[in-house]
Amino acid sequence: MKYKNIVFDYGNVIAKFDGLAILRSFCESQEDADLLRDIVYRQWPDLDRGTLEYDDYLQSTLELTPPRLQDTVRTFFHDWPKEVTHLSNTLAFIKELNERQIPIYLLSNAPTYFADYMADSELLKSFNGVIFSGPIKMAKPDLDIYEYFFKHFNLNPEECFFIDDLPQNIEGAKNAGMDGIVFTGNIAEVKKQIEF
Repeated sequence: MKYKNIVFDYGNVIAKFDGLAILRSFCESQEDADLLRDIVYRQWPDLDRGTLEYDDYLQSTLELTPPRLQDTVRTFFHDWPKEVTHLSNTLAFIKELNERQIPIYLLSNAPTYFADYMADSELLKSFNGVIFSGPIKMAKPDLDIYEYFFKHFNLNPEECFFIDDLPQNIEGAKNAGMDGIVFTGNIAEVKKQIEF
């Protein structure tokens, strides 16, 4: 294989993350989901970056929410991680990498709330190292999170390959010295790139 370590993003690589679809699962109608989308997700990148406290964000979101939908928002903030569905083709690939004893890592933007929710998951126990952005108050595609990642796990960037669904995050990885691919759901293309 061309690389020693494979690095995964989480959302839309390991698991599907469609913000509107997740929100829809908590709403009685598409209209309500459409109404809440801009309210609920308006500062989500700040949650990912860890610069906004989750409970504070919930309170400010409730202040912007019509009273009839405030219970819906509370439930969403509590339960949304349960609605993230895993991608079977990626899980199978992770299993293959584990079987071949190829080190795998996770580097993902996500709120601290999600990091805490995932802390004891069996899936993440199969990774050699996990970094979520919220707890460390850094986020992709900024250079500092990649440098932190390499230093924290004592990795050589040139020996790592990154799989992320966003072009700017792959660009950030390449700026930090790590090759990668913009993931579109095609595991066969990933295997081709890494010569698996």
